[in-house]
Amino acid sequence: MWFEILPGAAIITVALSVPIYAMYGLQKLTMGNAYRRNMDERFSRVMYQRDFRLTNNPYIMNGLNAIPDEVKK
Repeated sequence: MWFEILPGAAIITVALSVPIYAMYGLQKLTMGNAYRRNMDERFSRVMYQRDFRLTNNPYIMNGLNAIPDEVKK
């Protein structure tokens, strides 16, 4: 019958979704932050490096106030 596929489908669905939700905990353990920034495009990588350079924490939103003022001579 058609309902005999349901246990197998449930097992496959759970098995495929476990790594997605496990990454939250793994990121929390390894990086100290449960969120990950997207690094697919070059602009995203540059912004990650900029945020890390300015504040040593790329997961905090940085605006113009994070950039130090230039010292006038």
